[in-house]
Amino acid sequence: MSGLGQSGVTAVKWSAVSTLARFVLQLVAQIILARTLGPEIFGIFAIGMVVLTFATFFSGFGFSWSLLQRPTLCDEDVRFAWTWQLVVGLITMLGVYLLAPALSAYFREPRAQSVIEWLSIACLLSAAAAPSTYLLQRDLNFRAGGLIQVGSYMAGYVTVGVPMAILGWGATSLVAAWLVQAAVALVASYVVKPHAVRPLFWYADAASAVGTGRAVFLTNIVNWMLNNLDRVMIGRLLNAQALGLYNVAYNLAAMPNNLLLGALQPAFLAAGARLQGELDRLGRAYFQMLATIFVLVFPVFVFLALESNDLVHLLYGSKWSDAGSVLCILFLIMPAYVIWGLSTPVLWNTGRKYYESVLQLPILAIGALGFYFFAHQGLQAAATVAALVLVLRAVVVGTTAFRALKLSWIELLPDVGRGMILSALCAISVKAGQAAVSDYEMPLLSLAASTLTALGVLTLLLVIRPQILGVQSATMVIRFFPGMAQLLSRANPSTQRGPITNPVSEQRL
Repeated sequence: MSGLGQSGVTAVKWSAVSTLARFVLQLVAQIILARTLGPEIFGIFAIGMVVLTFATFFSGFGFSWSLLQRPTLCDEDVRFAWTWQLVVGLITMLGVYLLAPALSAYFREPRAQSVIEWLSIACLLSAAAAPSTYLLQRDLNFRAGGLIQVGSYMAGYVTVGVPMAILGWGATSLVAAWLVQAAVALVASYVVKPHAVRPLFWYADAASAVGTGRAVFLTNIVNWMLNNLDRVMIGRLLNAQALGLYNVAYNLAAMPNNLLLGALQPAFLAAGARLQGELDRLGRAYFQMLATIFVLVFPVFVFLALESNDLVHLLYGSKWSDAGSVLCILFLIMPAYVIWGLSTPVLWNTGRKYYESVLQLPILAIGALGFYFFAHQGLQAAATVAALVLVLRAVVVGTTAFRALKLSWIELLPDVGRGMILSALCAISVKAGQAAVSDYEMPLLSLAASTLTALGVLTLLLVIRPQILGVQSATMVIRFFPGMAQLLSRANPSTQRGPITNPVSEQRL
């Protein structure tokens, strides 16, 4: 990856492998749980998760984030972060528990009260695990971090959640799965990355840590509001059934997105922290990733959007059919979420840590008005508003990142054009494959036919004209898949004598 060096590429590879494994586990577990429990139970649990994610920002407050951002660390830094993570985590846990009746009343869903009460425990668990988690990221040890994520998810959902759901425990099975996952992650992360646990409430450099934590906290609050505004309004204005349908559609749409961000963002943030004084290298890495998103990632989401109805029927069954149109809208907009997620580390690594929260406040207001006026019209309207909010976030934060790195959107236009061409070809191929088997009304056959058609067309195009990828995307692919160097070297006429390389990319951190 140009600008980040081989250690950054290795970190991304390990992060990608672990995220992919978790993606597969999550998909299988969620399919079984969704088919077993149904939309209404998922909606009740989603209410608890909306509350939990908000409370988690309070319990964290960003103390451990400062461990990732500091150029050097001492024992006092870790002890201070650990102490206050526990204190704030405990206070938040108690606050969520006591507010559970009022929160369930707001959503007009009494059954959500016990879910919120039990999930309050996760506030303390996640806060306690944060120091070790961020220390592992600081070390670029994504191998261990990935194994912890996969193992804890398997312990929570595969070992506990799925069996309980099959036995009829309803929403309790989802709560138990989440708590077990959080507990296992806490223990495993500390075992892999132990740290000092003696309390320390203040020290000489505490003000700096608190300042970073305050910036993280404010940013996270704004991001939570933008990420969960749709769920809050749907849960309030519609019902648990609608929220369950929307939440499952969103989670499915976000799975590939989380795979990308889970692999790229932590490594980019950690490695980028070491390049804070080298904006040129950081800019090249950022630009290359955005070019790859437009050329390679956007066509994939177009393909998934057109397959939405088949995917819903095949994976979740007919009782989830209303989620198909919502899933289509969300798939189309997920590349914007990836762009936003990769732009935020740029702001943090260029001394603009408050920009993200401040710049997104107007978007929050626009989104709130949009959901208030249109969410009652149904899930498709709510999904459309959520899509527009994501686009605005990507444009605002991405433009700010470009300015921070002295880049220009105009330079990205050729790659945007390539992505549009590939997306159009993908859409035509999918529609042709679906039309060929439309008489059979079999989701699996339709999915297989359209997938084979799209893959065939795009593979043929890549063989005949690899230049369609452009230099940036071809270079990125070769960095992670060296075996494709001979084929993709034709994407750059200036490198006919060998594979595409960038001298800067060979530097190490």
